[in-house]
Amino acid sequence: MEYNLGIGSRIKHPRFGVGVIINVTSNAFRVTFIDSGYKEIPATDDFEVLDEMVPDTDTVSMYDIERTLRDILRKWSDATEVVKLGDKWTGGKMVLQPGNTGLASKEVPIDQFFHKIVMVRDRIRVLEQKVNASNLTDEEKVDIQQYITRVYGSLTTFNVLFKFSEDQFVGEKGKG
Repeated sequence: MEYNLGIGSRIKHPRFGVGVIINVTSNAFRVTFIDSGYKEIPATDDFEVLDEMVPDTDTVSMYDIERTLRDILRKWSDATEVVKLGDKWTGGKMVLQPGNTGLASKEVPIDQFFHKIVMVRDRIRVLEQKVNASNLTDEEKVDIQQYITRVYGSLTTFNVLFKFSEDQFVGEKGKG
């Protein structure tokens, strides 16, 4: 059943219990449940409305505004989001051992290496946005996008360094 509920509406979900709607999207409600915590539920889910709050006429949520602002900053500046290094790597080092025993090994702090990987990812994202905004034909954009996706795929080796999976690289197999 579809509902027209606004932020602050109280509901009772058969699985998650009683909660309050804290955000509304076009097809889902973000709800903080007393017993289950934060959940996103489809607007088509079956639940009981305990206290209805009429939605504002302005349907743009703070979440949508923040996401749009982040996208604009990422597109037009060198501002990058904060990406966390996995806890187990903090303070660690990479040791590059040459095959030639007469040469010295090189140590690189993992924090510095991780920062470079994140910078590469951010610059690939900017390249992707510039291609999509360019005057290239759709066929040319798709062709370049396929190369960009393969680059992301090549970088999935470094996903082990990321604290959160949503920050990781995703290649062709991870798309769709």
